[in-house]
Amino acid sequence: MICDDLARDLDPLLDHELSAESEDLLRQHLRTCVICRRRVGDREAIGRMVRSMPYRSAPERLRTQVTSQLKRSRTTRRVLTWAAAAVLALSVGGGTIAVRSLRPDRDAAADAVVAAVVDGHVRSLMADHLFDVQSTDQHTVKPWFAGRLDYAPPVSDLAPLGYPLVGGRLDYLSGRSVAALVYQRQKHAINVFVWPTSEPAPAAIVAQSVRGFHLRHWIRNGMTFWAVSELNDAELTEFARALQQR
Repeated sequence: MICDDLARDLDPLLDHELSAESEDLLRQHLRTCVICRRRVGDREAIGRMVRSMPYRSAPERLRTQVTSQLKRSRTTRRVLTWAAAAVLALSVGGGTIAVRSLRPDRDAAADAVVAAVVDGHVRSLMADHLFDVQSTDQHTVKPWFAGRLDYAPPVSDLAPLGYPLVGGRLDYLSGRSVAALVYQRQKHAINVFVWPTSEPAPAAIVAQSVRGFHLRHWIRNGMTFWAVSELNDAELTEFARALQQR
């Protein structure tokens, strides 16, 4: 099965070590398989995390030991590289190695929100439940939420830019009911989850990719926005910037 092939060849695929024919076959499969896209997205997220972390020189003794292990096989090389980089940050002083967690505890809540946003998007696609109210008219969608939420989500139509509003629904994320606004770009659905927040606004739109899905996050006027879609990075960024300015 192609899912088994992808699980076996995931690292060579991401490292572009497969033949053109094999890579093309797996890329075609990824367009239709949510589970395999999730596998690729998780592995890519680890890669970005590793590349963004600070590095410090290891002692020569440790360097020699790791190098020896790396020579055993390509599989061992990958496992040791990912595990060592993703789990440990080494700082050397006084002949000791201090080990710290890559992700501080304060990031756990943010990670939970990201996971909930992606799960909400996937759930809406798999259950074929994108809409509770289906309309391209923002003046129909916005009033629909009245009485169903304890806040009024801002609703804008971006049809002139090629991202029309197509409806909305109630969703449940991170322990509360939230507004989900649904936009469309050609055949791609964009879920925008909106709820009130007291957190300070980030300096810029935050971009992430998780489990094969792209996310954009920003805060404006006391509301937090999470846009998630399979849409490519460039178009999702264009969409998020346009919506942020409304």
